[in-house]
Amino acid sequence: MEGRFDGRVALITGGNSGIGLAAALEFARCGARVVLAARRKQQGTDAIERIRAAGGEAAFAATDVTDSYSVRDMVDFCLATFGRLDFAYNNAGTVGDIHTEIADADEEAFDRVIATNLRGTWLSMKYEIPAILATGGGAIVNCGSVSGLQGSIRASAYSASKHAVLGMTRAVALEYAGQGIRVNAICPALTMTDIIERDYAKAPDKLASNLASIPMGRAAQPEEVARAVTWLCGADSSFITGTAIPVDGGRTL
Repeated sequence: MEGRFDGRVALITGGNSGIGLAAALEFARCGARVVLAARRKQQGTDAIERIRAAGGEAAFAATDVTDSYSVRDMVDFCLATFGRLDFAYNNAGTVGDIHTEIADADEEAFDRVIATNLRGTWLSMKYEIPAILATGGGAIVNCGSVSGLQGSIRASAYSASKHAVLGMTRAVALEYAGQGIRVNAICPALTMTDIIERDYAKAPDKLASNLASIPMGRAAQPEEVARAVTWLCGADSSFITGTAIPVDGGRTL
């Protein structure tokens, strides 16, 4: 285990799979103690075992980021378990009713996307920030998307939610820049998580089409996105706040 985050504590929402789990493993590799927060308890328990098997220290908090009491309890659990909070990666999200034009989109699906991606990020920061202030400062990374930097056809709710996350990231960065908390966002493009791999196995032509939009000609690996997250929390990015960094193989170019 690398030691640059020794003595620090990181909280990752949506941390039991995909990019969230990759980020949790990367924080642990850097020496941080890690709290994974997600809804699925068994998957969370399995993720904790992976971190411990790799030599890290971790705990799981069953959390629904759309519920304020659940998010408050998540942060309280982190403090009760590890005594502090230094870094947060607000990764929990959903794509919702994608591949559907707005006239045919479902209103309840829209509400779920906004509740998870936007309200969930807002609630997470609301409760994380006092805990991070109590440690003397730290860093927050929110999960944006290339869909928050550009419009995404047939994904109006998702694109709107991610644009809003980036706006909120900039606003909160301004609010706490003088108090020792840096707030940034990452904006991944297509990333080969297990779920994406299963989806594209059923539709290889769709994968080829999406890869054609990425100048580097491939999807990201979750670990590549995770390293961008830990970089934004570390000393090498100490004068960076309020940014939205594409991790996209050149797609937004």
